[in-house]
Amino acid sequence: MSESIERDARHKARMARKKALIDEKIAQAQDEYGLLLVHSGNGKGKSSSAFGMVARALGHGIKVGVVQFIKGAASTGEETFFRRFPEEVSYHVMGEGFTWETQDRQRDIQKAQEAWVVARQLLNDPAIGLVVLDELNIALKYGYLELDAVLADIEARPMLQHVVVTGRGALPGMIEAADTVTEMSLVKHAFKAGVKAQKGVEF
Repeated sequence: MSESIERDARHKARMARKKALIDEKIAQAQDEYGLLLVHSGNGKGKSSSAFGMVARALGHGIKVGVVQFIKGAASTGEETFFRRFPEEVSYHVMGEGFTWETQDRQRDIQKAQEAWVVARQLLNDPAIGLVVLDELNIALKYGYLELDAVLADIEARPMLQHVVVTGRGALPGMIEAADTVTEMSLVKHAFKAGVKAQKGVEF
């Protein structure tokens, strides 16, 4: 019993010290501006995280723009859901499928460039507080778009607008430009055990 009391006391003391450190960091973090967030890596969850942020933004009354590069051959649950809010979410599916399905580089380049025209319009709209550029990293990795031009357009956006870029293989320049970068690492995936992609989990 006394050991438990001592352990609880040590825990309380550690948490008090930790709280003081965190409170100090929170007090020092006073800047506020639109962030560029990059979700990359081979693990599952890059787009899922971005669409979680869409839901979070809507909960705060923030308007959202979504442009999906590469994806587009099949409907997804997130598209079906967020299209229920046309006044709050400007949703654009601009791809025609994964590159191994399309097998047409010139067509993929054309679709990516058309998608960037739409993305630029969203990035120029001060009424939109969050822009999701889903699978943009793939389009950049394959050279469908020029990184410098993309970053220039992102940099020129309204001051308080946040941007989320997803897709594996984020280029070093994108990572350097970002404020927050998350690398999704693959530990285990059901597909490797022969389980097919299922509604509500993969799409």
